[in-house]
Amino acid sequence: MDLSNLIGKAVEQPQAEAAALQLSKEEYAALKKAEREDVWARVDATADAVFKDGASMQAFLDFVATCTPQSTRNLLILYEQDPEIHHPRTFDKWKKAGRSVISGETGYTFFAEQTYTREDGTPAAGYTLTKAFDISQTRGPQPMVDTVRAPEELLAALIEQSPVRLQLSDQLPDRVQAQYVPVQRTIFVRNNMDAATAFCAIAREQAHASFDAVGRGYTRQAFAAKGYCAAYVAAKKFGIDTSAFRFDKVCELGTELDAQGTRAFLSDVKAAAYTVSRGVRRAFREMEQQLQPDEFSVEAQPAPSKPAKTKAEKSKDNESR
Repeated sequence: MDLSNLIGKAVEQPQAEAAALQLSKEEYAALKKAEREDVWARVDATADAVFKDGASMQAFLDFVATCTPQSTRNLLILYEQDPEIHHPRTFDKWKKAGRSVISGETGYTFFAEQTYTREDGTPAAGYTLTKAFDISQTRGPQPMVDTVRAPEELLAALIEQSPVRLQLSDQLPDRVQAQYVPVQRTIFVRNNMDAATAFCAIAREQAHASFDAVGRGYTRQAFAAKGYCAAYVAAKKFGIDTSAFRFDKVCELGTELDAQGTRAFLSDVKAAAYTVSRGVRRAFREMEQQLQPDEFSVEAQPAPSKPAKTKAEKSKDNESR
């Protein structure tokens, strides 16, 4: 067995630490600042590239749908490194989950949340740049696989956990399958749509309801593109047909946004999609916790009935008394 990878890896880290120790405090701070600036530049470049055209936007939204929930900055930096990543965690998080990183695997640049204490003694939250590893780079117990659900089941779960009221309406304008009305906090829905179309339409309107709940001066026009993208992510996450979605018009907005604006747009999309998805998953969790009849249940058997006594037996009992 060739041990060069294992032994080489073992001595590599101390050498890197020794090199860092040779730097002064100011030099080390300047080094980390340059590293952060480089990573943020890559994040912004990726966000800008997402808005290049409809295909680029769709590819990134596919990544958001298949990757485990992450911050927007992590989604962008991970996507830039490898669009096939779908379940990243740091080395320590994988260890806590009972999985180990395969020897020789190289991690991906990752923003890890951290808390620290300011000079005045107050707590604060920030981040540190570290490495994350996709589940494909680890070994250990097989993770649970999501149950494949039919569109009708997914639609029922979406409706059951809706954050606002839903009401059927036959007065919606042509080509409008559903629409959220802020004043009434109600989603009006056209009846008799197929399950996939209904899921996408209601998910879009639930995204609008989540934007309205944040209290940022909601108007439908301002959040229309974000709600559309959020519905796509939610539908893609659960395997709903998304072939009707097109993103060229969404990408036209990119010409009006700076780097911070593109990240904010994608962050709103992600947050709304996660909100919709959590509602669907919550419905299925509650369903699984309900007591259900079991075809293999052990049923209590009735006690055997005693045979009726004959006249002779009754007469003998009377004589014995």
